[in-house]
Amino acid sequence: MMSSYQCISVFYTPVVQLYLIQMLFLSLHAGADQSSVMSDNTSLPCVSNTSLLPPLTDWRAPSFTPAAQARVAATMVLFLFAAVSNLALLISVSRGRGRRLASHLRPLIISLASADLMMTFIVMPLDMVWNVTVQWYAGDGLCKLLCFLKLFAMQTSAFILVVISLDRHHAILRPLDSLNAHHRNRRMLLLAWILSALIASPQLFIFRTVKAESVDFTQCVTHGSFRERWHETAYNMFHFVTLYVIPLLVMSWCYTCILIEINRQLHKSKAGESLRRSGTDMIPKARMKTLKMTIIIVLSFVVCWTPYYLLGIWYWFQPEMLKVTPEYIHHLLFVFGNLNTCCDPVIYGLYTPSFRADLARCCRCRTPVDSPRSLDRLSARHENTSPTRPA
Repeated sequence: MMSSYQCISVFYTPVVQLYLIQMLFLSLHAGADQSSVMSDNTSLPCVSNTSLLPPLTDWRAPSFTPAAQARVAATMVLFLFAAVSNLALLISVSRGRGRRLASHLRPLIISLASADLMMTFIVMPLDMVWNVTVQWYAGDGLCKLLCFLKLFAMQTSAFILVVISLDRHHAILRPLDSLNAHHRNRRMLLLAWILSALIASPQLFIFRTVKAESVDFTQCVTHGSFRERWHETAYNMFHFVTLYVIPLLVMSWCYTCILIEINRQLHKSKAGESLRRSGTDMIPKARMKTLKMTIIIVLSFVVCWTPYYLLGIWYWFQPEMLKVTPEYIHHLLFVFGNLNTCCDPVIYGLYTPSFRADLARCCRCRTPVDSPRSLDRLSARHENTSPTRPA
């Protein structure tokens, strides 16, 4: 039977920490009595739905566990790699050989690297520090601001992948619209950043610092921001849909249509109709190479974060499993999700020799040599010579 007390389970817990699932379960409540309190990193004593926290002499503050220590160490490694690689990618595309990318591709790659850097310099450091300190020491203002920035970074990353997918959809299925690709992509990117800020803005109002009575423990929580439980559920489900469901559906639709179109052209080719008969039937090599790169980038996002989402869905319907699931599983899946931030520059480098040449030049490993078969040179050459069939 549910007790009259409920645990405050906050935005940041070992189960739903800091990234996609934590937004789904911003304040996951689990029934408990005063003697059976969840001992996650940032939980407060179980309280009733009042503005004051009752004194609980038997409550034990959470600690920096060995599993959390391993999580912090792994996150530090990912932070260093993601920071260096994404900064290198941003510099290469902005000032290095990556400037030879087709004009409508450069803003997409720059925005993707910028979103990854936001994840790197906002989400990862905050995750590490919050795991070490366990409670919140930064005050009410930073509580609101950082929770807003975390959701903003996360939402932007998902929406930019949607924009990239839509760009590839237009490039393959509507090649004659390519003259407007540059302006269309800029408008979609601007919309993605604005929508991300608007969706994340409620974080500035629902998060606040709460101090437990009779114990020296302060936490950044959403407690008291929702009058009814269904209000909180609706808020959580809204973010689940905008962060994962809608991006996944749009990206799946885009690449399904692309694969159907490629299959159609292959059948025409086998039937004796040359793909080079007209510009609309031909899929240039650079465009296909860019398509492969973007598909792998999207797949890395899905592979890295889907396990964490599935774990959160499981806890949503089976909250009692919180107490029996090993703590290291939560930490492992979160670290695996953060790996996605490191994947994008690696994937881009595999498909773009000029990026590797810029890295080699920076490290003075070898004299950079232009590759006439590189993705960016092919894209730029195709854009300049065939305005009706750009990459």
